[in-house]
Amino acid sequence: MAINTVNVEAQKVYRKKLFSRLIKIAVLLLIIILSIVYLFLYIVYDGGRFTVTLDKNLSNRKNIFLSENGKLKSKTRQLSADTIDYMDNISIKWLPENIDKEATGAHNGDNYIAYTFYVVNAGEEKVHYWYEVDIDDTVRNVDEAIRIMIYRNGKPTVYAKKNKVTKKKEPGTKKFVTKDIAVLEQRKNMKPGTKDRYTIVVWIEGDDPECKNDLLGGEIKMHMDITEEHIA
Repeated sequence: MAINTVNVEAQKVYRKKLFSRLIKIAVLLLIIILSIVYLFLYIVYDGGRFTVTLDKNLSNRKNIFLSENGKLKSKTRQLSADTIDYMDNISIKWLPENIDKEATGAHNGDNYIAYTFYVVNAGEEKVHYWYEVDIDDTVRNVDEAIRIMIYRNGKPTVYAKKNKVTKKKEPGTKKFVTKDIAVLEQRKNMKPGTKDRYTIVVWIEGDDPECKNDLLGGEIKMHMDITEEHIA
């Protein structure tokens, strides 16, 4: 009887230890899962950056690079611009008339994002390249009223989603290419030793029919890629 009692007690101790280990493992796994989810949400919604990335093949083979100020000393293959925490709807008429030339780098204002940079051809031949603005994710369909204006060498083009009702482009804009691709353009025959100046401006257009209270609390995350060839 004494031996059986010892065996029963040993089994109880073993079960307690096993249960305790399982609890610790479960808690650890939960912490890992929550950390991954938090990191994902941070990257998608709170990264706080608008990035411009240059295809490494275009950079290595053609000697093309990015620069905030257009100088050789600051050449890079990726640029990142601070965004703003809150954006209320405004009109394109409220944007500064000299927004393309007022500064380089990030020069955000009240309720709009503005970023100016250069693409520099430091090579010895003409090049063609594509520039593409992708929408990574949206919350509460805020992209319905978003405007993206791109100045290329002083010439502006405004991009927006097509009107939900008419299925046509919004007045004064060029339609987004797809749900996920807002801008897709090709720059042809960039000569050696030249610089292309870009200014990206993003705002919520108050005159857009889709600019309603439903968009309150909405968020959007975008980035820009510059590549030698567009891959559909």
